[in-house]
Amino acid sequence: MNFGDILDKWEQGQPSSQKDSMQIWLDKNTIYDKDADAQKAQVPGEHRRRLFRIQPDDIIDIHGATGEKARLLLENFFSNAKDNGYEKLRIIHGKGNRSQGEAVLGKTVREFIEHCPFAGESGYEKATNGGTGATWVFLKN
Repeated sequence: MNFGDILDKWEQGQPSSQKDSMQIWLDKNTIYDKDADAQKAQVPGEHRRRLFRIQPDDIIDIHGATGEKARLLLENFFSNAKDNGYEKLRIIHGKGNRSQGEAVLGKTVREFIEHCPFAGESGYEKATNGGTGATWVFLKN
């Protein structure tokens, strides 16, 4: 079949009996992507949106603890959460309204999360869940 015949069939909306050169190249050079099936199965960002919607797997309230006591409580809390395969945690630390100067527990929680090897993204809760007096944390797999 010559190019003119192919063009005529294309203009008439008839499929060509021969593959075009791009399709031939793709067929010869297809690389198997082991993650392709997983990517097709899950809409991009859906896992992250799901985590934002779900309630935390566990909650700890460290009100009234000293900085050092809070670190020990957080170490145990995160270790237990990791062992149990939890995805999301909530830490209630208070806003520090009664603290002299900066809120001690809020700072302790932020520093702990920054140095914890399996703590992922974090942020303050919605106002209905404590606002800046509570922090959510996603755990890394």
